[in-house]
Amino acid sequence: MKDLTKYWETVQADVCSNCIDSDGEGVCRVAGEVECGLKRYFSAVVDSVLSVQSDMLGPYEKALRENVCGSCDHQSEEGACHVRTNVDCGLDRYFPMIVESIENFRSEHNGILTNSLRPQ
Repeated sequence: MKDLTKYWETVQADVCSNCIDSDGEGVCRVAGEVECGLKRYFSAVVDSVLSVQSDMLGPYEKALRENVCGSCDHQSEEGACHVRTNVDCGLDRYFPMIVESIENFRSEHNGILTNSLRPQ
């Protein structure tokens, strides 16, 4: 995807700078064996968000669970995820902000209008 770097820069400025695992400038401080899910699966996250166009968050969450969480080592075959359940998944924790950031970028650069997301 040609705009992936630009999407990353936008999300990093909008989301990562507000993350509790960030240095406040958007630089991730997650280290060791743990890797930020947003960073690890970013291409799939962007593809998932761009595959949906809705003013509801539910369809975006469904796309995330199917396209990203389904590939994650932390999720069981039954769909349970201890990282997500313990609110330790930054991707899940900040997903509404991530969607908003990606949709705003898409809107600004492709002329596609988006509405504020409402929980379903």
